[in-house]
Amino acid sequence: MHKEKITIQDIADSLGISRNTASKALNSNQSIPEETRNKVIKKAIELKYKQFAYVESDHIIPKNAGNIALLTCNQPTSSHFGSLLISGLEKRISDEGFNLSIHIVRNTDIKALVLPNNFDISKVDGIICIEMFDLNYSELLNNLRIPTIFIDCAANSFYPEFNADLLLMENEHSTYYITKKLIDNGSTSIGFIGDYNHCKSFNERWIGFNRALTESKLQLDLSLCIVVPDKYFFSEPDWIDKLLDGMTNLPSAFICANDFIAVSVMKSLKSKNVKIPDDIVICGFDDTPESIIVEPHLSTVHIFNNEMGIIAAEMLLSRIKDPLKPYQVTHVRTKPIFRDSTGTLKK
Repeated sequence: MHKEKITIQDIADSLGISRNTASKALNSNQSIPEETRNKVIKKAIELKYKQFAYVESDHIIPKNAGNIALLTCNQPTSSHFGSLLISGLEKRISDEGFNLSIHIVRNTDIKALVLPNNFDISKVDGIICIEMFDLNYSELLNNLRIPTIFIDCAANSFYPEFNADLLLMENEHSTYYITKKLIDNGSTSIGFIGDYNHCKSFNERWIGFNRALTESKLQLDLSLCIVVPDKYFFSEPDWIDKLLDGMTNLPSAFICANDFIAVSVMKSLKSKNVKIPDDIVICGFDDTPESIIVEPHLSTVHIFNNEMGIIAAEMLLSRIKDPLKPYQVTHVRTKPIFRDSTGTLKK
């Protein structure tokens, strides 16, 4: 007779505790006392629950290996690529006994080059940076001599002098592929929207866009592009309306640096009675939930967020174990997705 799988509820029932407490204990939640955590894990070993199935029952439960600090300028939302990335990251580091704490870095911290108030260097074994795009602040973190990985970085970061591991989604080739596909499908006037100095990822997307133009023997026309500094994109609620109104002519296609910009562009164009994709086609990047809510559905580039989180965790854990190994720059594959905003172009 096939034995039923052991569940967290089984562990909880056998100890007379709630399922929520058992779950937190197995995931190294700091709110659970160490004595309770050890009882839960010992019971998981005894009952042969999942990853504990092959651990001997007299295995001594170690204390938490340490603490990982995640630094970011923005708390990731459900539509931000970082939210799913953090999910994969946290699961992987908790499997190794590490706790994850999130620290929001304010603009005042960046200008003053100081660490967040709740950041205690003595209690941090590794640092993960998301959306930390100020080069001077990145150097401040590197100088702490704590194992650090950046997920994306400042556009002007120079790899040979960047003394930390770096993880990016693949940007250049996917943007090149989409742009080239649009050109081959008949688009001869193509504009780019986004500040290519915002971050390394935007910069690589700009490079891929330009490479597609060059190989197709098309001239870059900046009058068809909106590449003003990033602060202007968010200065006013109608920022994109004003920028589009300032253009003499619209191109036949817009490649946008991300989905947020693309969706804003689509809303603005539709308010001006510009039809998508009949009058102009639009592409974004990130494959956010909004990309399949907006009408028409947005062509974009899918990022494997959860997998990137796991890879980031593994890179940092490896760095903690071997601090002297060469620094690593890693790109994780992305996948272009063609939807209705690019018309009949499907692949």
